[in-house]
Amino acid sequence: MSFALQLFDLVGIFVFALSGGVLAVRQRLDLFGVLVLACATAVTGGIVRDVLIGAIPPASLADWRYLATAMFAGVVTFFRHGSIERMRNPVLMFDAAGLALYAVLGTGKALAFGLSPFAATLLGIITGIGGGIARDLLVARTPVVLQQTELYAVAALAGGGIVAIAHALGWPQAPAMAVGALLCFGLRFGAIRRGWRLPVARGTDSDS
Repeated sequence: MSFALQLFDLVGIFVFALSGGVLAVRQRLDLFGVLVLACATAVTGGIVRDVLIGAIPPASLADWRYLATAMFAGVVTFFRHGSIERMRNPVLMFDAAGLALYAVLGTGKALAFGLSPFAATLLGIITGIGGGIARDLLVARTPVVLQQTELYAVAALAGGGIVAIAHALGWPQAPAMAVGALLCFGLRFGAIRRGWRLPVARGTDSDS
């Protein structure tokens, strides 16, 4: 992995870990709990991706910098959560940034391991949403990806799809990743701030 891609990977780890750490502080967990939730949020999606594509051991376990970055983000959140909470929806905003970075990086890594563009896009989605699912389940919340109110997996699909299409057409990867990440973040940001959502079926009875 090039230095630039590894740097983006670590940035993704950091922002995802921040989202887990902020939620842990809100749940009044102690320092250990904050670190656990920060690390689980940061590395779960990447571990699942690496196992599925045969990249063993997973990068987050083979390279100490991944867990160290996640733990550092957890410590920052624990001691500076007051400053972070001044942001509007910090958990969701950090999660959106992590989702965008991980969706495109996950797709790119899957393509590098020889997967088809379609399969690589699916792996990008898994990479992007895996950490958020782990975070929410650990604190007994319904994962955001399963909630009807917001675009989430669709944003990851759009971002990863840009990378996969660019690969299929032989276009440069770095600009495609930048465009894909911006598109994913933009869709997620719109969902958070503007309430963008997919349509749901009308006239159905949930009790039937």
